[in-house]
Amino acid sequence: MGYINELRSLVGTRPLIMAGACVIVLNSQGHILLQKRSDSLDWGTIGGAMELGESFEETAARELYEEAGLTASSYTFVALLSGKDMYYRYPHGDEIYNALAVFEAHGVEGKPVIQDDEGLELAYFPLDRPIPDLNPFSELILRRTGYIPYTDAAEERRSEPIILRSI
Repeated sequence: MGYINELRSLVGTRPLIMAGACVIVLNSQGHILLQKRSDSLDWGTIGGAMELGESFEETAARELYEEAGLTASSYTFVALLSGKDMYYRYPHGDEIYNALAVFEAHGVEGKPVIQDDEGLELAYFPLDRPIPDLNPFSELILRRTGYIPYTDAAEERRSEPIILRSI
């Protein structure tokens, strides 16, 4: 993550706008692949920050390989998430406001394996029941994109995303 590290050396932990991608990987049973994060010790989605010159799709492909050792033959654009609720403060203090492109991976090949220091474990979880120790930011992403349902109708109306799906 060279670009972000360079910015952080200049601005410290102050909030940054960070463009990035999140990748949803579903197995044949419709269970989602999550990684146990090394920084917060909870389960989070696959994804990360865009590097200079990358497209959102290239970011998704790179992050899927770096974090899970997987490749995909195609990606379906699910949603673009941004705004004040896309704020995240990392356990070490860095603050960001995400502009996050969410993709669903198709034709996924490989065996999930940790390849970097960001994750401790990879596992599939069913989406039809609560996921134990789900990272709150990942939960927000999954709720805003419809992968897990909202439980509060008022919350759903306040945060209703505009979801674009490829046909």
